[in-house]
Amino acid sequence: MKKFIISISTALCLSVGISSAGFASTNTYTVKSGDSLWKIAQQNKVTVSQLKQWNHLKSDKILPNQKLVIAPSNTKEIATTAASTSSKVVKEFTVTATAYTGSCKGCSGITATGINLKKNPNMKVISVDPKVIPLGTKVYVEGYGNAIAGDTGGAMKGKKIDVFFSSKQKAIQWGRKSVKVKILK
Repeated sequence: MKKFIISISTALCLSVGISSAGFASTNTYTVKSGDSLWKIAQQNKVTVSQLKQWNHLKSDKILPNQKLVIAPSNTKEIATTAASTSSKVVKEFTVTATAYTGSCKGCSGITATGINLKKNPNMKVISVDPKVIPLGTKVYVEGYGNAIAGDTGGAMKGKKIDVFFSSKQKAIQWGRKSVKVKILK
């Protein structure tokens, strides 16, 4: 598991410098060294599941020079249809949810999986106990929305999560509550 987390972190760090200039108007993208499906999905405002579906991928593995089909991000119908057909609830349970921000004193703003929260303030990320919700898992959190399990924390033991907010005020407004979490496939 440690090697997997390090691999994800390395891929995310290497892909930070990739610009959106590689995205052609023909709705294809040529994979470059250091790219990940997650990074490509984020740049195009689509999900990893959609990329996998559109490109008939059975895993997250992509290779340099591989061509990927990218549906236009402004085509809501395509995105909605793909999201609804590719997101299946595989497990549901109740957790205690608190909130955090990447801008606290002593915080780096970089998650355990390498996501830079300061550069991605609108991203929906939750901190989890990886024994309960594995890192990289897509989830739906009641009252928060679709998110990715992208961080860990010392207090995240058992069925506890922290939801990320870009501001301290929003994190405080969230408070502590019991919410349902749906694990998505």
